Amino acid sequence: MEFAILYGSQREGRQGIKAAKWMVKKVQEAGHDAVLVDSQEYDLPILQKTFGEYDPAPENLQKLHDVLARVDGYVIVSGEYNHSIPPGLTNMMDHFMPEYFWKPAGIATYSAGPFGGVRAAVHLRAFVSELGMPTVPTMFAISKVQSSFDDDGNAVDAAYDERIKGKFLQELFWYAEACKAQRDKGTPY
Repeated sequence: MEFAILYGSQREGRQGIKAAKWMVKKVQEAGHDAVLVDSQEYDLPILQKTFGEYDPAPENLQKLHDVLARVDGYVIVSGEYNHSIPPGLTNMMDHFMPEYFWKPAGIATYSAGPFGGVRAAVHLRAFVSELGMPTVPTMFAISKVQSSFDDDGNAVDAAYDERIKGKFLQELFWYAEACKAQRDKGTPY
């Protein structure tokens, strides 16, 4: 299976990219393909039209659509901005919808402090549900992201490498297999 790791911080000096790179490695180490989808690399405009409303779509939107359409599930790696979701992430995700239908999402949040972005996780669960993605029950919180990973996406705090082996990825892979089997049979719409 293949998973897209969605990351949407646009800030200078952003630290969450370290956690996103780490998540790509962890999905790959578990035997699956993973692609990092970094909103900064796609340079998307503020949403005026969704992907499906273009004819033809701009190249950057087409490229992102191609990735989102082919994967079996998602891990959303999100910081917490003002107790909510970063605008770069919502803008990137809002350009699409059918690409997400019946594909599960794991929610991993981070913060510079001790709470790991859990308030953003609550918002993300409702947001991705509206986009048509079921979320896995376990959420993955990352505290002190700036010092927990190096720039290459390696865990400085070995506890993260152990904790990721628990429920979070197991649930994501299980849901992805189940949803893929059902998508292959047909979907309600």
